[in-house]
Amino acid sequence: MGMENKKKPNVLILYSDQHSARTLGCYGNKQVKTPNLDRLAREGVLMQHAYTQNPICTPSRMCMLSGQYAHNTGYYGLAGEKPEKLPNLFGLLKEQGYMTGAAGKLHTPAGWVSDQCDYVADGYGYEVPLKPWNRHLEEGCQGLVTNDYTDYLARLGCYGDRDDKILQEWFEENQHKKGQCVDARYSRIPKEHTIEMWSANCANKFIEQADQEQKPFCFWLTMPRPHQTYAAAKEFWDLYEGIELELPPNYDDKMEHRSSAAKDTQRKFQMDKDWIAFGDKDFDAARKRVLRGYYACVSQMDDAVGTVLNKLEELGIRENTLIIYMTDHGEFAGEHGMIEKAPGIGFRCVTQIPMIFSWKGRLPENEVRDEIIESVDILPTICSLLGIMMPDWVDGKDALELIESGRAIHDFAVTENPNTKTIHTKKYKLTQYLPEFEGQEFGELYDIEADPYELKNLYFEPEYEKVVQDLRYQLYCWLIRTSRVKTAHPTIPDTGNEKDVSGGISWDLADYVGRYGKDGKVGEAFYQELIKKNMKNYL
Repeated sequence: MGMENKKKPNVLILYSDQHSARTLGCYGNKQVKTPNLDRLAREGVLMQHAYTQNPICTPSRMCMLSGQYAHNTGYYGLAGEKPEKLPNLFGLLKEQGYMTGAAGKLHTPAGWVSDQCDYVADGYGYEVPLKPWNRHLEEGCQGLVTNDYTDYLARLGCYGDRDDKILQEWFEENQHKKGQCVDARYSRIPKEHTIEMWSANCANKFIEQADQEQKPFCFWLTMPRPHQTYAAAKEFWDLYEGIELELPPNYDDKMEHRSSAAKDTQRKFQMDKDWIAFGDKDFDAARKRVLRGYYACVSQMDDAVGTVLNKLEELGIRENTLIIYMTDHGEFAGEHGMIEKAPGIGFRCVTQIPMIFSWKGRLPENEVRDEIIESVDILPTICSLLGIMMPDWVDGKDALELIESGRAIHDFAVTENPNTKTIHTKKYKLTQYLPEFEGQEFGELYDIEADPYELKNLYFEPEYEKVVQDLRYQLYCWLIRTSRVKTAHPTIPDTGNEKDVSGGISWDLADYVGRYGKDGKVGEAFYQELIKKNMKNYL
């Protein structure tokens, strides 16, 4: 296995849920309080242009852990079969002699991560079931599936205080209050028993055990916050007491020349009772309250990060541990008049993510990189830093040179859904909607340098026709070049029969038989043929 186990570097992935890159101090936000992530950025390299492959929890996590794009993993939603033949980071490092573990909100297909881990503390009730993820909502607030964390609360005698349970109760008690938002309040659960702190303590126990056994470890601390419910412990809620929080510049976006999906989502968030629940529906007061709740949850998550960083220092293994902080996707956090996130909508507040690499003595410190990196680059970069050969099933790129010297590895990044694809360059961002999704050809183009908050859609402006055409060409070329037909769909027989393989789309497999390599990707000659065949109507 190369070097002795005790000399191998450790890997710690600190992972949050739904964290906007615009809501960290180290990314320029002057109001949110993130002292521990700010410290990590000072001790490492901050990525200014990091993007997720998918703006939904499960598919994004699968892309990061497998190193494959969503159109290859086959996952675009929150439920589905276990991908039996899709490898992941934990299985790879387990073969290299690493102790592997995870705690918190895994939110991946059942067994896909846990089967490859020596230790799992499940704080979410399940990874991802075969049924729809929200089945418990159909049964009311009492229907939440029990898990390691709820069992922990039950032993403490505060199972009834969990945030999902008191949501309806809070609504009933406070319906007389003006502008009160049902999903932005302090939790009854104290700081020391929040799911973030519980997850961090589980991580620390695992790290201590690995250190005692002198084994290298790979641990994924995956915290549920700042994803809604926006109910942080009172200590973090009170951090923002009396502060006039600044709404983002695009909070009052009129949604002109936008997709129907974006308009419908904004309408839902501005009218739905989860956004404004009570009284005279004072919209401005309520959205500031939501922003306060979101910031409080960010601070709660940041505090848990500090607990684990301190443990590494205490054990004297900080210098032998590669630390990566990132999230699965961003959050509107008031931008474009919305909260949460929405599939198929490619606004940067949802697709751009925070990402920090830190390894004292090995990687630069207090540096910022201004080039593009994607979630799928995490696995190959870890392999590079650990001296492990990168598997051929990985789509991402080794970002070590980018981290060390700022050398670019991508011309663009892509965030994808089944019916929309978003291509990001440093200057432009194009979201292309398929006609089946929007009812007609439609897209959104933004000049990110001139319009960072995406208020003016340039897609139909005559002077930007060439920009749209070029970006769309790059996007389609990328989709063909990166698609692993055989890998993504291993049940495809090597015959000329037509077979429905994905999302109701029927492929003529005769075109593909014998024309893709061992990695499942099409060869150069066939690629050129597909370019001519599939793009003649667009170029």
